[in-house]
Amino acid sequence: MSAPPLFSVEFSPPRNAEGAERLRATRAALARVAPAFYSVTFGAGGSTREGTLSTALEMHAAGLHAVPHISCVASSRASVRELLQTYRDAGIRHLVVLRGDAPSGMAGMAGDFRYAADLVAMIREEYGATFRIEVAAYPETHPQARSPEEDLRHFVRKVQAGADSAITQYFYNEDAYARFVDEAARLGCTVPIVPGIMPITNYTQLARFSDSCGAEIPRWIRRRLESYGDDRDAIRAFGLEVVADLCRRLLARGAPGLHFYTMNLAAPTLDIWRQAGLPTA
Repeated sequence: MSAPPLFSVEFSPPRNAEGAERLRATRAALARVAPAFYSVTFGAGGSTREGTLSTALEMHAAGLHAVPHISCVASSRASVRELLQTYRDAGIRHLVVLRGDAPSGMAGMAGDFRYAADLVAMIREEYGATFRIEVAAYPETHPQARSPEEDLRHFVRKVQAGADSAITQYFYNEDAYARFVDEAARLGCTVPIVPGIMPITNYTQLARFSDSCGAEIPRWIRRRLESYGDDRDAIRAFGLEVVADLCRRLLARGAPGLHFYTMNLAAPTLDIWRQAGLPTA
């Protein structure tokens, strides 16, 4: 019998005291639907390292299942070891491990790890089963990969290095997700691969994000969003319909859960949660 699906949410560390207060309100609102965990992103080149650390520790102290991201770009073994020790000492036992991005204009930044698989292997070598490890997956191919086949091989290496499960980049084409899961399984990779879900509330912002991260907005969705112009209510209503339906279809196809990219806002995720009929506490 398969395990029930798990639902999780993702935050970015706040930039100032006002943002921290807003995030506390957001996480309190989302806590009403009892996400399985709350992940905290890690900025390019470790630019939000301290913010990620403090946000994750605060949430953990509040009794939430905090899952900090950790990146290998421009990271030394010593700095990673120090960070992992801090999380272990605090009682945090769950991580999202990524290659990460270099800051703008610094793509050649050196570090002790080239790929996320190298960092996963180091964590397993030095900490054994202390941490549950999530890694990233790209159903529509990582924008920097030379080919879909190469990208898939990179993903499988992360799993073979010791990842427990994966969270995908967001997408709106469920067939791309299903094909990726099937292809990974044919290579012996059967860990849970959880779809990443991005609410649609602002078309301009979504188009910019999608162009940078390689997530495709299907033509029919793009054309409908373009047709609404500056009508934000129409964009939100259509986006809610599209994403809630995607969630229902993914779960019906056997997805092991859903991971919501909240953009530090509660309402868009909660609206989808209700529309899709997801379980509440």
